[in-house]
Amino acid sequence: MALGRCCRGFSRAFFSCCRETHRDNESKCSTCWCVMVTVMALISVCWLYIWLVIFNDRDDFNTLLFSLLHKHMNYFMVAMIIFALFASYCLLLLLFALVQVVLRENLDLHWIHKALICVGVVLIVAMIVVMTLKQPEEWHIVPLSLQYTAPFLQFGAVGALTLLSWLVFRTFNQVQEKSKFLIAASFLILSAFIYLSPLLIHSPCLIDIKELNLTKPDLWGHRGAPMLAPENTMMSFERSATECNVKVFETDVQLSKDRIPFLMHDHEGEFLKRTTNVTQKISYGNEVDMSTLKSLNAGKWFIENDPFQTVHLLTKSQRETADSQTIPELKDLLDLAKQHNISIIFDLYRPENCSKTNDTEDTVKEILDSGINHELIYWLPPQNREYVMKTSNFIQVYNNTKEMSAQNRAHLNVKYSDLPADEIR
Repeated sequence: MALGRCCRGFSRAFFSCCRETHRDNESKCSTCWCVMVTVMALISVCWLYIWLVIFNDRDDFNTLLFSLLHKHMNYFMVAMIIFALFASYCLLLLLFALVQVVLRENLDLHWIHKALICVGVVLIVAMIVVMTLKQPEEWHIVPLSLQYTAPFLQFGAVGALTLLSWLVFRTFNQVQEKSKFLIAASFLILSAFIYLSPLLIHSPCLIDIKELNLTKPDLWGHRGAPMLAPENTMMSFERSATECNVKVFETDVQLSKDRIPFLMHDHEGEFLKRTTNVTQKISYGNEVDMSTLKSLNAGKWFIENDPFQTVHLLTKSQRETADSQTIPELKDLLDLAKQHNISIIFDLYRPENCSKTNDTEDTVKEILDSGINHELIYWLPPQNREYVMKTSNFIQVYNNTKEMSAQNRAHLNVKYSDLPADEIR
């Protein structure tokens, strides 16, 4: 009896923040808030799941917020911790709500819990809006992730349904006749969906191994090996070649004021601020010459901010090398590609205020002067493609199937979600 009173008192104190039991009739408002707790527990868990499956794109999220706040921080991990705490809090509230029902206590949710739930709703809605407007491609990852998580989620749903069924049956026996049909129908529909859901699941975990393409895809170095060294630096590309055995270097090219192609991903509005120690305001690459760019440090930010939590894996000499990296020229990467016989693919960024410059011609000239094998160059930029095809034998890569088919080519560069899985295979 003492243990029962203790459990009853603790549950009441957490859920309603009161010591005594209120024997007055339970209001409809209390019931609505308990339904809200249930709904928010489901939503918060689903949102945490979404946050987990987009974890691989955390650097894009951090880069987006850096462009807005101009401060290095692992914003993604901070957000994940907040969402995990909120999901745990909602699940705990739901657990105590079930305990209240079992103990036949009133479901009087305290106003502090109501306020925290409202704050959580606003936060999740705000993040959904930001993701939809700024990174809508992340939503494509969710249905894709279900291909390998759905079988296990179904097992969990069956277990949860089994554990809660006794409470449903107990409630069914206690309610009035007019409510029994609603409870029975809802429970049967939910049970049918959960138990029959495997028929809707198409997962690599559940198909014959003969149907899978067992050829291991080639590894491409996106900005080199940005988890092992500062992105788009020679150290990053060297480590991707020697330690990751990549087949292609992927990078981003811009032209300086003195028409020298250099490597830098950011290309708009103080584009040097994120990955260098620049102090002056420079909006575009053509506003500064290559000697000035070379004088900037492009590695210290990586050591100080540890964007992927991998700096501790570097040796002392590797940290010193990373700390002294500078902005490389395209010809530096071309020489490295020739040395290791690795292909190169890149985006070519040109400021909108310089539409008359011959960035394509200057870049092609730099590549031709390097003496690299033309078949090692995957030409992706769509600008002046006719000129590129006339002056070189670079492999042409297209960003849509229509243009690729019209040119009778076979190399396509599109996001995986833009093509059906069967067509990709």
